[in-house]
Amino acid sequence: MMKNTMETTISLQFGDVPDAPALRKLLPRAKVRSWVLHALQGAGEITVRIEGQAEARRLNQLYRRKDYATNVLTFDYAQEPVVMADLVLCAEVVAREAAEQGKSLQAHYAHLIVHGTLHAQGYDHEGRQSDALEMEALEILLLGSLGYPNPY
Repeated sequence: MMKNTMETTISLQFGDVPDAPALRKLLPRAKVRSWVLHALQGAGEITVRIEGQAEARRLNQLYRRKDYATNVLTFDYAQEPVVMADLVLCAEVVAREAAEQGKSLQAHYAHLIVHGTLHAQGYDHEGRQSDALEMEALEILLLGSLGYPNPY
């Protein structure tokens, strides 16, 4: 995978989330930046926003016509010459899934941020099964090189 050689800007934001101070400690800017950079194949302008359930549900309803909060939404605006995207993660959904799957909260955030960054570059898992398998294999590889276990 080609690594980004041009400048990349990554913004980390916290919306109205329960226990924001604990999440800020769990997700330091440098760590989130490393996850995005690891999955990004070129230059990018990526915003990672951690939101509460109400806002995540509103966005999912508005943009995907699904009336529930989901773990991560990727809004990709451009893929060339610079990847431009917003990743919106729902704190409550991510925490619930991590507990249900027996993962550390940080490992699950790492997975979803890598996952969203891949979506921003055109990877998809909702079409052909071969595309889903390719995306999953890449996620496993990237997370392993970051020191996290297979998320599947």
